[in-house]
Amino acid sequence: MLAGINLDFVTVIVSFLFTLMVLSYLVGDNPFFRLAIYIFIGVSAGYAAAVAWHQVLWPRLFMPLIYGSTLERALALVPLLLGMLLLMKLSPRTARLGNPAMAFMVGAGAAVAVGGAVLGTLFPQAQASINFFDLRSGGIVSERIFEGSIVLVGTLTTLVYFNFSAKVTPSGPRGSRLVEVLSRIGQVFIAITFGVLFAGVYTAAMTALIERLSFLWNFIASFF
Repeated sequence: MLAGINLDFVTVIVSFLFTLMVLSYLVGDNPFFRLAIYIFIGVSAGYAAAVAWHQVLWPRLFMPLIYGSTLERALALVPLLLGMLLLMKLSPRTARLGNPAMAFMVGAGAAVAVGGAVLGTLFPQAQASINFFDLRSGGIVSERIFEGSIVLVGTLTTLVYFNFSAKVTPSGPRGSRLVEVLSRIGQVFIAITFGVLFAGVYTAAMTALIERLSFLWNFIASFF
């Protein structure tokens, strides 16, 4: 019981000190803030390495190589070889040997990103926009049509904003008048979106700051 209390007390003290070290950046860059950042980066890197070992390397690579069947060992040799080639990028002399592994990793990452964007964002967003005009789903018809129209106009005008095609004229490249008007409307929707995102980030930051200030206040008040 006493050990548990001592451990909790040490944890609170460490949290208090690190909070002060991070908040010291308010008066400018200083060694205490840099020390806190270095410790945070080191702990994050150590945690990432531990997760990679326990959830990826050991169960998916080394266990098949040691305890797996002949087929599993043969399949595990492929990521092992690619990983060894990727380590060759550490030296300028052997960096070329790591290009195939790097190309495979970038290609696989791009495929996953594109697939996730299309299947996880583009199609669901299009389906959600279409559902606004589904009058069979209930609700006030005029309200659903209004909401659907706003979503449709925002989607189309935002896409038009990224249309950079223009006709060549004697006075220089000029776009269509209709495209310019729609681009302006899309710019308004983009500005509103960025404003909402910024407000969300600012709110989250202020919430974290208030929580830390409350922690400092409660910690100091506990001694009085």
